[in-house]
Amino acid sequence: MNMSVAKTVERRTVETLPLYDAKDLTQGGDLAQIQLADQVYTLRITRAGKLILTK
Repeated sequence: MNMSVAKTVERRTVETLPLYDAKDLTQGGDLAQIQLADQVYTLRITRAGKLILTK
């Protein structure tokens, strides 16, 4: 696969991914819990505006 085809495939994939606003997930706060199967993760927005996901 040449580079232009790879970039086109990658661009289509990114455009079709769901997009969630972190502030919506935390309901305006800085913490949210996210469950995947039987595991619960904590999503934290730091003061610097970075995201941290921990188990």
